[in-house]
Amino acid sequence: MESVQAIKQRFGIIGNDPSLNRAIEKAIQVAPTDISVLVTGESGVGKESIPKIIHQLSHRKHGKYIAVNCGAIPEGTIDSELFGHEKGAFTGATQTRSGYFEVADGGTIFLDEVGELPLTTQVRLLRVLENGEFIKVGSSKVQKTNVRIVAATNVNMFEAIKKEKFREDLYYRLSTVEIHLPALRERKDDIHLLFRKFASDFALKYKMPTIKLSDDAVNLLLKYRWSGNIRQLRNVAEQISVLEQNRIISASTLQSYLPNSGSNLPAVINNSKSESDFSNEREILYKVLFDMKSDLNDLKKLTMELMKSGNASEVQKQNEGLIQKIYGDDNSVTEDDVEELEVLSIPEKSSEIQHSSTPEDTQDKYHFAEEIEEEETLSLHDKELELIKKSLERHNGKRKLAAQELGISERTLYRKIKQFDL
Repeated sequence: MESVQAIKQRFGIIGNDPSLNRAIEKAIQVAPTDISVLVTGESGVGKESIPKIIHQLSHRKHGKYIAVNCGAIPEGTIDSELFGHEKGAFTGATQTRSGYFEVADGGTIFLDEVGELPLTTQVRLLRVLENGEFIKVGSSKVQKTNVRIVAATNVNMFEAIKKEKFREDLYYRLSTVEIHLPALRERKDDIHLLFRKFASDFALKYKMPTIKLSDDAVNLLLKYRWSGNIRQLRNVAEQISVLEQNRIISASTLQSYLPNSGSNLPAVINNSKSESDFSNEREILYKVLFDMKSDLNDLKKLTMELMKSGNASEVQKQNEGLIQKIYGDDNSVTEDDVEELEVLSIPEKSSEIQHSSTPEDTQDKYHFAEEIEEEETLSLHDKELELIKKSLERHNGKRKLAAQELGISERTLYRKIKQFDL
């Protein structure tokens, strides 16, 4: 078994951090087996090196090694890319195609950004891990493959499982052995070492003198957060190597190449919320419902006053503020609205009402209106249906009297009766 230092030299890995050494040790130990491995760590820490080490130290080293970036393949074609498809399986499938699992039979597949896989593809992948079987898109024939899977992700898998974006059973099949690579900011002693290696490589590539950092520039380099990790450090070294004429780099020069990521000090978060701030959709729905309920109560109050006075113009004048609140600033009450409101008012002397109802019925009618004001419900559809039924029963099916009692036109009542199939 090769030593950690020999593996670093062989695969061009720079650094002496203990956590990095431990990750390489685990890769060396697990390589001779066929155990599935999950490599975790932030974007840019060099996760792609671990699958190469595992493949080259395994008995599959003479087989194919295929690296697949799951996040770069569109959701509609990823099943075809991984498992293949039959001719005519979908639009554009002009011929049968072999997928990566068929091509890499006997070798290793590296699934980078496995946390981005669609749920339907995760089910197919789980079957491959369990018994090595897969089915091409558009086919009914089960095929076998002998592939070792090494996956990598920068996603918090437990959060993804909690949000139902990743299958829990697939996670435990992939992470039989989990290898974590530390972020660059956790490897302080390796930062300057890596920068010097990159500076030397770019000087050789572009045929120019190697850049060197002053002491204050080195301090700045070590204190910077490096959110992009090794990939970001490499890009900064390449930019400075190409653009700077002076090959001794000061802290001010280095600072101009570093994005301002803000202070690393902990921030004080204000937990107070304004009255209009909603933490979730439920609160928004509650507010909408309460606003509707408030408008409904205002309309009930206005209807009661119309029923008691019978004078729409007078009620409009006395409740100008209330009407303004209900209809808004831009919707002034027109003559048609006044005529509609007059329908709501019940004439004190109506020969038709006198012949069809007694004073007791009139008293019950007002009592019924009071119940509407007191009773509170959010099921407006059921309440409307109930009110129409009661009104029709009270007036023996006479629509005109029922419409006057409900405060709507006879035509509107007819539409409601047809709508509720009464």
